[in-house]
Amino acid sequence: MQNTKARANIYALLSRVLLQELDEKMLKTIKNDENILDFFPTLKEWAPFNEVENKKLLEEYLNPDFVNLSLLHLIPYETFYTREDQKIETGGANPVTDMYSAYNFMVDYEAARTVAADHIGIELEFMHHLVAAELKALEDGDKDAVKVLQEIEKEFLNKHLLQWAPLYLINVKYEARTPLYYDVADMALEFILSDNEYLVKELNI
Repeated sequence: MQNTKARANIYALLSRVLLQELDEKMLKTIKNDENILDFFPTLKEWAPFNEVENKKLLEEYLNPDFVNLSLLHLIPYETFYTREDQKIETGGANPVTDMYSAYNFMVDYEAARTVAADHIGIELEFMHHLVAAELKALEDGDKDAVKVLQEIEKEFLNKHLLQWAPLYLINVKYEARTPLYYDVADMALEFILSDNEYLVKELNI
């Protein structure tokens, strides 16, 4: 159960950091949580992170880097990578919407400030949604539901995230101007690959 809880927390963290700019509350959470900082080794050693006050750190370093990586230079949407015309599918034909609907996952576009449902932050949030449901099934002792949810998680990883996110994340590592986004991309890349391996083992495939 601890492992499932950790997986849910990691998906939530990655989703939050890759979906929107940080605010002061989230920055403080990162700074004050040793468990989170262990995932971000380069950030931990970065002088501005330890010396610059939070407001300035956000406005002059971290948030401009987020804009650069998510809006200006790179495209964090699945359909950009998977469609031949490299267009982002913003309507109901987006390939992720059927799975979202099937498992009661609603995208709040206004809160997320994204143009399509296949943004990397939303896809990671959906994985969090599934793993949180798996955790609930574990707590209820429902082994059948746990297996079904693990199968759905594996399906979503293989049909969606693993088809394109590694390429986007490698580009983020290359383009990042701050250690936060370098570390987040590195962590996300490693985690989605290892989580898929974990699910394969759990399901005895």
